[in-house]
Amino acid sequence: MMMKPLRQPPPALMIASGMLVTLVAVAFARLAYGLILPFMRQSLGLTYQQAGNLGTASALGYLCFVMAAGMLAARRGGRFAILLGMLLTTAGFAGLAAGGSYAWLAACMLLLGLGTAFSFTPVISLLATWFPKRRGAVIGVVNSGIGVGMLLAGALVPWLNTAHPVSGWRLTWGAFGLVSLMAMVSSYAFLRNPPRPAAAATAARTQAAPVHRNPHVVTVGMLYGVVGLTYIAQSVFMVSFALASGVPPTTAGRLAAMMGLLSVFSGPGWGWVSDRAGRAASLTAAVSLNLCGTLVPVLWQTQSAFFMHYLIVGLTSSGMFTSVLAASSERVEPQQAPLAVSFVTLFYAAGQFLGPALAGVMIEEAGGFRTAFATSCVILASGVLLCLRLRTLGKRAQCVPAG
Repeated sequence: MMMKPLRQPPPALMIASGMLVTLVAVAFARLAYGLILPFMRQSLGLTYQQAGNLGTASALGYLCFVMAAGMLAARRGGRFAILLGMLLTTAGFAGLAAGGSYAWLAACMLLLGLGTAFSFTPVISLLATWFPKRRGAVIGVVNSGIGVGMLLAGALVPWLNTAHPVSGWRLTWGAFGLVSLMAMVSSYAFLRNPPRPAAAATAARTQAAPVHRNPHVVTVGMLYGVVGLTYIAQSVFMVSFALASGVPPTTAGRLAAMMGLLSVFSGPGWGWVSDRAGRAASLTAAVSLNLCGTLVPVLWQTQSAFFMHYLIVGLTSSGMFTSVLAASSERVEPQQAPLAVSFVTLFYAAGQFLGPALAGVMIEEAGGFRTAFATSCVILASGVLLCLRLRTLGKRAQCVPAG
């Protein structure tokens, strides 16, 4: 029996609130750490391995609680999970702004991971359910919040740390906390759980096994793991690689801001492409181009090479995120969609967990930045093969009549 139809808030305000949530949960809580890291590491005397471990602490919180977040969203609604996630990220930002010891910083980074787990996947599932016929485009627009966040962070971090060399990184975390609080208020005001059958949560739990055995979902999950391994390591250490190669700090910040600006517009564009050309085709193009962009600074450590890297990654990263999230629930029953999104996100969270720590070890012990990012290129090449497998699975599905 269906629940009474809910009054849908204005779509523009819903999508804008979703963008603000992704801005905080992904750009500020996960990706901006790489921009703050050089100043934070110098102030606190951290090694690259310790810096990588802090990134891993955030990924650990995400990995351990992403499925719990999906279950909470199924039982209490995505809106409740999103509000909890924003509360956790706000607490994490406040703690980082005030903290000093390594253990305290690790605990706060763990809180950021928890906040991302309880907010990002639920907001994607909630909005995709409200707009099923425009899933790719809506996810692309919402994910453009990540680009907006990186644009803001790329401008804010160098400015604050130039104006306040000692405490600039603390002021940055504090500013992020204020934006997180704004996202929580916006979510409370404008996000609503979509109408669904009363037994939807029970049905989703009882049908979890088919999702885990679905070859399309598993392949998408493996591909998302590749994205997690490579993109997060890039976001944490590429600025440090650029600085070590002689790129001025202000220039490095502007390059990161450029990447964020490009992502703002490329996200909706890739969503449009994936809705029309298909998820596998858009993923093949995005991952292949991302591989090329990552390879450039491995071959040449010049300012022009880093410019090309940020240009290509800025144009393609949103394509990977948007197409993966749209593809994850494309070949499952509607009531299984939240489970499918949470399941593939487990792979991404595992990649986030391993990527920064492995990259940190390689930078410290196994050849430096070039070795770390050359390894990322090899992993991205395996992602291209997974994209080709998705195309094969899609052709098989078209040949098998539904029944």
